[in-house]
Amino acid sequence: MIEVAVTGAGGHMGREVLAAATDREGMDVTLAVNRTAVGPVEGIEIEDEADLPRLLDERDPDVLVDFTVPDPSARYVEACADAGVAAVVGTTGFSESQLAVIADAAEAVPVLRAANFARGVAALRRAIREAVAAVPDYDAELTETHHNRKRDAPSGTALTILDDVDRTRDGTADRVHGREGEQPREEGEVGVHARRAGDVTGEHELLLAGNHEVLTLTHRAESRGVFAEGALDAADWLVGRPAGEYDFEDVL
Repeated sequence: MIEVAVTGAGGHMGREVLAAATDREGMDVTLAVNRTAVGPVEGIEIEDEADLPRLLDERDPDVLVDFTVPDPSARYVEACADAGVAAVVGTTGFSESQLAVIADAAEAVPVLRAANFARGVAALRRAIREAVAAVPDYDAELTETHHNRKRDAPSGTALTILDDVDRTRDGTADRVHGREGEQPREEGEVGVHARRAGDVTGEHELLLAGNHEVLTLTHRAESRGVFAEGALDAADWLVGRPAGEYDFEDVL
């Protein structure tokens, strides 16, 4: 039985993780915390995140799953390192200093951080790398759409896809974020467009155009449960691994 701790348990993703974990055979939620007071979720009492270091020591979970915001997320991972608890992190938008905190924690415990835990996005990234390699001179434009409450833009998944394009093309393209006025396209640039509207779970599309043809590769998530299930797959895989930094691609 894998014992799981969940942060941000009162948020949209935290609730999805709790629902998925309580339904999963061989997994038990031993601890759930939130920054603000909320009632029970899935029958689980939600405790104060300020007590997380003490609770990790007392409950001794195998792994923590975090979908929150950057500053507290980095602190949660640091607490995991102190308590000897593995960490799965789905939070995005970290600063360089926050990433350094996570890297330091990974020297003590296994930490798996991913911008997206959908298996379809992993398949999309593989397809994008192959497509970009096959048409290296085509113009590239990336568009991502998320709900109107998402804080970081472009999304962490979009940035990962842009990194894939750069690595495939053996360089770092200029990223043009939207266009306004007179702005002709420069050779080698990649256009990046972030849209925020309604309750869209997440959509990413890479457009490749040239030689009188257009190729688009798209992934659309229709439920946050996709990300929760993927994060729990990662948690299951991560328990017992050596200390270090891992990615969802390692799980797949």
